[in-house]
Amino acid sequence: MRVAVIGGKLQGVEVCYLAKKAGWEVILIDKNITVPAKGLSESFFSINVFDKKVADLLKNTDLIIPALESLEVLQELQKIAVEIDVPLLFDLDSYKITSSKIISNKLIRNLKIPQPDQWPNCKFPVIIKPSFSSGSKGVRKISNYLQLSNLNLKELVDDWVIEEYLDGPSFSIEVAGFKENYRTLQITELQMDPSYDCKRVIAPANLQESLQKKLENIALTIAQKLRLKGIMDVEVILSGGQLKVLEIDARIPSQTPTVVFHASGVNMLKEVGEAFKWGKELTFQKNKDEAVIYEHIRVDSEKIEVLGENIMTTGGPLTLMENFFGADEAITNYTAGQNQWIATVIFKAKTLTEVWEKHKYFIENLKRTFKIQKYIDNFPN
Repeated sequence: MRVAVIGGKLQGVEVCYLAKKAGWEVILIDKNITVPAKGLSESFFSINVFDKKVADLLKNTDLIIPALESLEVLQELQKIAVEIDVPLLFDLDSYKITSSKIISNKLIRNLKIPQPDQWPNCKFPVIIKPSFSSGSKGVRKISNYLQLSNLNLKELVDDWVIEEYLDGPSFSIEVAGFKENYRTLQITELQMDPSYDCKRVIAPANLQESLQKKLENIALTIAQKLRLKGIMDVEVILSGGQLKVLEIDARIPSQTPTVVFHASGVNMLKEVGEAFKWGKELTFQKNKDEAVIYEHIRVDSEKIEVLGENIMTTGGPLTLMENFFGADEAITNYTAGQNQWIATVIFKAKTLTEVWEKHKYFIENLKRTFKIQKYIDNFPN
């Protein structure tokens, strides 16, 4: 299948990676010529979506896959897809709800699904985050009223979410919908860097079976309410023995789909893409059971540091490499002789113990090879 991926940042990397694993030919479109996903595509076109030439490019594809979050661009893509009669793997109606944390929080409340208490009905510390932004962008922890009062409260009320800070492990689950048939995928565990950006994803998740069932039911309830068509992810935190929903996003996420693919053998992009193109029923048949660690590192002459995924936007086009200093795979800008580079590294093994041993060997190998002593792997305070 020949697919067009629109957007070459972190979502674009995820989509291009899974498309390659599906054996698809990828045409990548982005107005920026140095986007990370450029090196993971067969063809790249630097062009604005609003250029009239885009429709001609998309006519010769089997499927259009948006990998960005601009509502204006998404609406234009939907219009083009209808005009040229090529399926668009996206649910714009669901996205309009989930792209606003204020609107999606109201939806979750109405469904009586647990979530963090909202300010002012909670104690300090609190987390503030932009309503219209995904990931860790703009997220801040506020410890007292003095810190909060120094901010623009009018702006916060109108455009930001303020909610209780919860301490505990975080988990993610994807759910897909097609023709009102909804299926959940494997749960993954998320680990954050000090700025609350996800630095590592682990499977299988350390979550007891009864809570896994609850999380699956939460994801299905939300998907059914939205009448989801496509892929959505649900992020939760386990606090006081209860799962609370932090965020939902009706679009293809970054990081976790790759982990699900390696851990379970299920390529969610392939299955959902074939459903949109040919009407195939969603099954998500698990065909393997492996332990996976997926993380982002930055290496320079002095240190190896594990950091959130946003570092992967700082090094230009990335390429896929296998058997990378002991990691099974790496998506990286590394070239021989470099002493400063970034990489997303992937480790696979039969058990979590074995995969952490593989990870340990990788770090020690990097230290020896590049003569580095310092290894930094910090968490939020």
